[in-house]
Amino acid sequence: MGKARREPDAERLARRVRVGGPGKRTGGNTGTAPWADLTTIAHLNDYEGNPEARPLSRQELQLFLDYADDQVERAAMSRRKGALAAYRDATLFKVIYGWGLRRTEASKLDLLDWGRNAAAPEFGRFGMLHVRYGKAVRGQPPRRRNVASVMGWAVEAVTDYVDNIRPRFGLVDHPALWVTERGGRIKPAEINARFVTYRDALGLPKALTPHSLRHSYVTHLTEDGADRRFLQEQVGHRCDTSTAIYTHVSGDFMNTALRKALEPALDVPASNSKES
Repeated sequence: MGKARREPDAERLARRVRVGGPGKRTGGNTGTAPWADLTTIAHLNDYEGNPEARPLSRQELQLFLDYADDQVERAAMSRRKGALAAYRDATLFKVIYGWGLRRTEASKLDLLDWGRNAAAPEFGRFGMLHVRYGKAVRGQPPRRRNVASVMGWAVEAVTDYVDNIRPRFGLVDHPALWVTERGGRIKPAEINARFVTYRDALGLPKALTPHSLRHSYVTHLTEDGADRRFLQEQVGHRCDTSTAIYTHVSGDFMNTALRKALEPALDVPASNSKES
């Protein structure tokens, strides 16, 4: 084990930056993120019942993931150290959102936690994610769960990272999915730090935390019509009320749903309109 043997070729790494979110890239973003000391930012409270917690809107999510991708490209083209770590973190945020993970769950993932899903063969060896360190009930061990892959763009991102970027860290025998250049496993506090750096550089609300990506997963899939029971199993909630806390559908979604609900009432028969 040890540090990566060398930084990736700048142009090849820059070309490998994938789509940053559940849609097409919207172009480069302005602003420069400071490369913060990842050990100095205080631990963030991601308690699930925090009334200030909220998901990212789809626009905020796209902006955030695009910005994370842009930092990879900037580091690679400037040939400065940190391109590998930036690529790792950009992919990590996509995985947290794409599989609705908690920060600690994501940090403890191993390469062998991925597997195939017969119901989704198009995702290959990344069709199912086995989460081994889910939130534990007091006095009990961490709860395990299987999370089915549902977002093709996220599968593409993690596939590219595992096949082309992680090997450049030079840690062939390390089990962790997210490794550091010093040969360790990325820590939850480091995930917080990078998220805060990008969030603040973009001027996004400080109420947003890495846990907001998990909230976003539930909210966006709810807007897209996903079954509530399916989502409950995906995120590992013991009861439906916990899943309901995570659902903060957008105003546009609510207005569309309202119009759809009112359509039958507004469809007044022609004969009734002639009555005096």
